[in-house]
Amino acid sequence: MSRGFVKEDDLEHAGTDVPERPVSQHPNYVTPHGLYLLQQDMQALEKERATLSARKDDPTAQQRLSMINRDLRYLEARLETAIIVDPTQQSREQVLFGAHVHVEDDEGQRQVFQIVGEDEADIAQNKVSWISPLARALIGHKRGEVVTWQRPAGNLELEIMDIHYGE
Repeated sequence: MSRGFVKEDDLEHAGTDVPERPVSQHPNYVTPHGLYLLQQDMQALEKERATLSARKDDPTAQQRLSMINRDLRYLEARLETAIIVDPTQQSREQVLFGAHVHVEDDEGQRQVFQIVGEDEADIAQNKVSWISPLARALIGHKRGEVVTWQRPAGNLELEIMDIHYGE
C-alpha cells in the first residue's frame, strides 16, 4: 500500500489497539490463593505501567502500555466478580471446588489434580479449572467411586482414591 493512503495518525497509533481479553461468562470462583495471584498480577502490572508511562516517545513502550492497560481491565473485572471459596470449609466427603483429588486410571497410573478457578488453572501444576471436562467429571463424587473423563483422545475411567482440601 502506498504511503499516500495512510494517515499520519494511523502510524502513530499502530500497535496500540489491542483486542480485549475475553471475560468468562461462568461464575468467577477463586481459591484464596487464586485471589492472591490475581492481586499480585495486578500490582506487578500497575508498577510496570507507572514505569512505561514516562516513555511517551517510545513506540515500543506505548505498545506494551496498551497491552498492560488491557490486562489491567481484565484483572479489575475478575477481581470485582471474584467469589472466594475457602477449600478448608468444603465437605470432606465429596469432590468440590478447591479439592485435591487423587485418582487412579484403569492402568494403575495415579495422579493428583486440584480443582481451581479459571484464572488459577495450570495443567503443568495439575491445577484444573472447575469448568473443565475433568473437573466436571469429578465434582460431586466420593472416594471409591469411578468416573468417566470424556476426552477427545477417548474416554478414561478414573477411580477417586482420596480427597483432601487445603494448600
